[in-house]
Amino acid sequence: MTPWDRALAAEHAAIFAYGLIGAQLTGDAVTRARTAEAAHRARRDELILRATGGDTVPAQAAYQTPFPVTDQASALRLAAEVEERSAAVWRDLLPATEGTQRESALATMIEYAVRATQWRQAAGSTPVVPTWPGRPD
Repeated sequence: MTPWDRALAAEHAAIFAYGLIGAQLTGDAVTRARTAEAAHRARRDELILRATGGDTVPAQAAYQTPFPVTDQASALRLAAEVEERSAAVWRDLLPATEGTQRESALATMIEYAVRATQWRQAAGSTPVVPTWPGRPD
């Protein structure tokens, strides 16, 4: 699987996760989750359009979450994790790209790392900002 395939797979997984996340949120968090899901959908669509020869990683019917999502607290934790994992995948694209593709990958990684920080803050998690955003522990 290429780094671009992994990025597309991560976008599919993020979209699935936001379906679970949004069902448990209330208030402003619902709007933020919808905005995040829309961003992942747009990025997924860009990756599909970028693919050559029509071969893309298909979305799975379901994805396993690292823990059950049963309330707002677990939904906020999952949102932070989804964004952190997505940022890590886009970080892996940096050495495989150059020029405008690298700039796009870097901008995406930063967008997701910032969103992960916002979700961790909303969840009351610490540290709010990891030592290496976009890098798995």
